[in-house]
Amino acid sequence: MQNGLVIRSTGSWYDVRSETGHVYRARLKGKFKIQGLKVTNPIAVGDRVLYEIEDETENTVIISDIQPRENYIIRQSVHKTAHGHILAANIDQAVLIVTLTFPRTSLGFIDRFLVTAESFRIPATLVFNKSDILNKEGLAYQQEIINLYESIGYTCLATSATEGEGVTPFRQLLDHKITLLSGHSGVGKSTLVNAIAPDLNLRTNEVSTYANKGVHTTTFAEMFEIAENTFIIDSPGIKELGLADMQKEEISHYFPEMRNLLNACRFHNCLHINEPGCAVKDAVGTGDIAESRYWSYLGMVSGEDNRR
Repeated sequence: MQNGLVIRSTGSWYDVRSETGHVYRARLKGKFKIQGLKVTNPIAVGDRVLYEIEDETENTVIISDIQPRENYIIRQSVHKTAHGHILAANIDQAVLIVTLTFPRTSLGFIDRFLVTAESFRIPATLVFNKSDILNKEGLAYQQEIINLYESIGYTCLATSATEGEGVTPFRQLLDHKITLLSGHSGVGKSTLVNAIAPDLNLRTNEVSTYANKGVHTTTFAEMFEIAENTFIIDSPGIKELGLADMQKEEISHYFPEMRNLLNACRFHNCLHINEPGCAVKDAVGTGDIAESRYWSYLGMVSGEDNRR
């Protein structure tokens, strides 16, 4: 039995990197498929697995076991109700690439990503790309949004992959870490990665002007080593990000500015909706909690949030 790292998932087949750096094509032993896991993918990129050689000539191996995960990040499956889809496992940080136009990343989507990362105790950073296409008002609005998220403890970067702006800080952010890179299709994820690791030559596509939406360039999640001990996991462009397995009573715990007021409400089980003596609603009223964040929270609690 040998140790390996899953670096690519294509559904029923996986690419597994051995301890010596050799990459095998791998498939699962049947038992993984009947474990009753409520996920569409029992194994994800970043998983550490045990495997045995199946056919040396064909370069295939069988994954017989999965090592305990340090963490993972999951979203609700778009195709299978009540199932989750694991985006990545055993990561040091999650980075969301955001664009405020062409295509637009909604604040609700940003908040759901941050809540998901918080729920798995994974540090998250926001990278605002395509700064070069914003006019004066757009840049001022972007700075406003950056100030909002920085004020609650999130690191933010403004970049322009095409102009080279912010590329060096982006590269430094990834140093000696395993990072999940995520975002809508068309936000310039592949262009940003190509700017810091041109050898990867990731495929890029223009944004469709008809729908102002990106064209998917990544079909499957894949891990790349861009420098020694520096890995990125490039995930497919996410259209939707539904919260998986989260009770409405716990959602406010994953908003840092609400978590700070955890014991300040009159009722210990306060949902911050219409209860009297609610410290969170008071903080929204005084501007200490941003209205956009509160509306995101209400959408998540009701389960009727627009996931885009």
